[in-house]
Amino acid sequence: METRSDLRTEELLINMGPQHPSTHGVLRLVLTIDGERVVQAVPHIGYLHSSMEKIAEAKTYRQYMPFADRYDYLNAMGNELAYVRAVEKLCGIEVTPRCEYIRVIMAEMNRIASHLVYFGTLGLDTGSWSPFLYCFREREAIIQLFEDTSGQRLLYHYFRIGGLRNDLPSHFCDKLAEFLDYFPARINEYNDLLTNNIIFQRRMQGIGYLSPELCRRYSVTGPNIRGAGIPYDIRRVVGYSVYPELEFDIPTRPEGDAYARHLVRVEEMRQSVRILKQCLEKLPEGEINVKVPRRLKPVVGEVYERVESPRGELACYLISDGSEKPWRLHWRAPSFYNLQVLPELLKGAYVADTVAILGSIDIVLPDVDR
Repeated sequence: METRSDLRTEELLINMGPQHPSTHGVLRLVLTIDGERVVQAVPHIGYLHSSMEKIAEAKTYRQYMPFADRYDYLNAMGNELAYVRAVEKLCGIEVTPRCEYIRVIMAEMNRIASHLVYFGTLGLDTGSWSPFLYCFREREAIIQLFEDTSGQRLLYHYFRIGGLRNDLPSHFCDKLAEFLDYFPARINEYNDLLTNNIIFQRRMQGIGYLSPELCRRYSVTGPNIRGAGIPYDIRRVVGYSVYPELEFDIPTRPEGDAYARHLVRVEEMRQSVRILKQCLEKLPEGEINVKVPRRLKPVVGEVYERVESPRGELACYLISDGSEKPWRLHWRAPSFYNLQVLPELLKGAYVADTVAILGSIDIVLPDVDR
């Protein structure tokens, strides 16, 4: 059979987004494609820009607290943790042991809730509807505990500089222990539905390869770097709060593809269950707040405080000029850095794999476009 050597193809420029269902937020991806292959991908941000870092310069340290929730809204408790720890470090404030444990409990619950959203939406991205419903069933149990504690279901404003808004409700520990007992079996159920599904595996395996070298070059962190075989986790590297007192593993996978990143997040939910069980066993009695001056004026200086969010290294950089308001605030947001590597992952991929690869890096757009 003869082949035609004079046939030519032309590259085509297409826009993916900005619409929420296909781009995980108001992200515009400009794809240059040759047939079904992606030649180049350029992420365009700016459709959500909210100037929340600039707003900090007009707010006191306490007034800015509710804004912290609104960056990575799927990790609001973790955002609050980074901010209050930065202010407390700047002011030399040391919180009580009970407060530290409750903060870790909230952060790990939020990690599970965030990964459940990731799991369910990745199912939608790859053509499976049922996992989304199941994941939101379990997420609802966590959200209900957040609502019982803080009065809110998404943006909590629960942490305070020097402590917490209020102590845990009387039924909290029993309800959380009940959730932790049945949740691992539910993870197995999710795996039967999606992770171990041969169609899903063929969709995810071997695409979006992220090498350790690329991770370092682009400052990728979180499950994405651990899916490339690097056991980098701020909870271990820095050992902040009460994490050094707790036993847990840092899941890694050597493959570096989209499926490896998925497996890391699934195992992270199991490790968060381990952490939460230990926190409930070790949770001390006592006060949750320490005395903090009504007019908070940190000394002149700067601080960089980082925590491990569900998406990687989340840090708050604060500069104080000695007044009641920050002179400068900046967030080191993991989604922003992880998004940078997306063009590398999409080179040579099929157009049909684009959404699956994007879903596998698990970005939240307010965390990028702040």
